Amino acid sequence: MEPSEDDEEQLRRADSLPYMELASTTSSGLSLSILSSTEDSHSATSTGYISTTSGSSGEIPAAVVAEAAVIPTDAEASPTEELSTLMVAPMSVTEKCVGKNNRGVSWGFTSVIGRRGEMEDSVAVIPGFVSRTCYHVGGCIAPGSRTSAEISPIHFFGVYDGHGGSQVANYCKARMHEVIAEELDRETIDGSEWQRKWEAAFTGGFKRADNEVLKEAPEMVGSTAVVVVLSGCQIITSNCGDSRAVLCRGTRTIPLTVDQKPDRQDELLRIEGGGGKVINWNGARVFGVLAMSRAIGDRYLRPWIIPVPEISFMARTDDDECLVLASDGLWDVMTNEEVGDVARRLLRRWRRTMSSDEISPAQAVADNLTEIAYGRDSSDNISVIVVDLKPKRKRQARQ
Repeated sequence: MEPSEDDEEQLRRADSLPYMELASTTSSGLSLSILSSTEDSHSATSTGYISTTSGSSGEIPAAVVAEAAVIPTDAEASPTEELSTLMVAPMSVTEKCVGKNNRGVSWGFTSVIGRRGEMEDSVAVIPGFVSRTCYHVGGCIAPGSRTSAEISPIHFFGVYDGHGGSQVANYCKARMHEVIAEELDRETIDGSEWQRKWEAAFTGGFKRADNEVLKEAPEMVGSTAVVVVLSGCQIITSNCGDSRAVLCRGTRTIPLTVDQKPDRQDELLRIEGGGGKVINWNGARVFGVLAMSRAIGDRYLRPWIIPVPEISFMARTDDDECLVLASDGLWDVMTNEEVGDVARRLLRRWRRTMSSDEISPAQAVADNLTEIAYGRDSSDNISVIVVDLKPKRKRQARQ
């Protein structure tokens, strides 16, 4: 979509406007409190989940890090060339883990009903959903260092965009991180085959959630699932559907997922090879119904809609600024590059100017991206998670 003159002017102003003025430059003129539904938000804990109807921010609690110190893919779904390149992103060896013991990570999210009549999105933020040494997570870029041997919390972020109802998305919010943790505990693969361990855990976890949700939702209800697991050295992403995750690294915006659309060449071949049809009805849809080719739920469209995730691995670097996970309520009206540009500008300025009683930089970015998407007439629910990857002490040193 070509940006309008108003859109371009709004993006140019992101560097110079105060946060609240930036939020008010959207054509909606509405605050997030008006966009949100009326349900209460719930605080994130290592065992809980976050309501998908409001905004919230936080830092990884010190208790999660302290607790960690004492706690001992599928052949039928071939990825695109873009995802294949991402899955083998090269690593360079360093003297210490980039995220050290994974402290200093802060986050913010918004999840609003927008112009839809029903809220079907869900968001989950689970600090310390498991605890491991960087060596046991795998992909450590500082093997043999002191930080690689420390048991540290591994953080979980998920966006679930439901369709046909909210039941599947809400179930994923409450359960997905648990089944992935359970599947991970079953795996014994370490060392050079660490990626296989995570692929098995994600594939098994998504399959279990898909089977369990049969008892919770009608067969015509489903949900996307984009999940990011963050360790001291790795960003591991698992995706089913057309929600999306990107990494802002320096001046670049790097896609961590590739939308699974019915007209994507490999997906089209898989669907038609299994006797299915892709019909252009307000966009490419499986049998003219569903605008994505993979999802949790949607049993009435098996075997063409599958719950098999595509998984990618990205080594962390000191240039990493933030992660953005969002439902297509954002991506339908903003490109990856636009989202990355807004996120970088706001994060860097907000880090310099924030005081202790203000919202976090990550929350400022999530709020503004949501306002911009609504101002561009997004017709869907809008859910955004922003994870600030710069440790707090580095942010303070730059002020």
